[in-house]
Amino acid sequence: MTETISVRRVGAHEAAQCIDSLADVLIDCVAGGASVSFMWPLARDKAIAFWQMVAAGVERGERALLIAEDADGRIAGTVQLVLAQPDNQPHRADLAKMLVHRRARRQGVAHRLMAAADAVARDEGKTVLVLDTVTGGEAERVYERAGWQRVGEVPNYALMPDGSSCGTTFYFKHL
Repeated sequence: MTETISVRRVGAHEAAQCIDSLADVLIDCVAGGASVSFMWPLARDKAIAFWQMVAAGVERGERALLIAEDADGRIAGTVQLVLAQPDNQPHRADLAKMLVHRRARRQGVAHRLMAAADAVARDEGKTVLVLDTVTGGEAERVYERAGWQRVGEVPNYALMPDGSSCGTTFYFKHL
């Protein structure tokens, strides 16, 4: 694990200031084939609009945004916790948009982001986390190593950025 990676939660103001860099990470991940709700090619304005929506959610307290930065201060990865849940699920959060730039992969970035997300979730009083990911993708191994439990999969749930069909696997974790 590279010691030069730092992870921190950012507030709404800083999230708004990071939008261009976050858009770069999202575009890189989609270009690399990550099924994260976007198709390729991903227009920069669409990526920016997504991060503006995230920053607004952070400002309203609906989301927690974490970023991983390298030694040069560049964003190497990001993850979100969707904190706003229905009245009967105040103890739950969704882990969303775990993104690691291809230049920073295999350096422990995802592991650090998940550990930080666990800590933030605990601080927010969350005891159950859920997520979904592409069935058969590399992320499954990452989540399972971090203690996530596989629930099941739904075939043909989404599309990959190139338009091909993919299944989605659901996971949970008790904190």
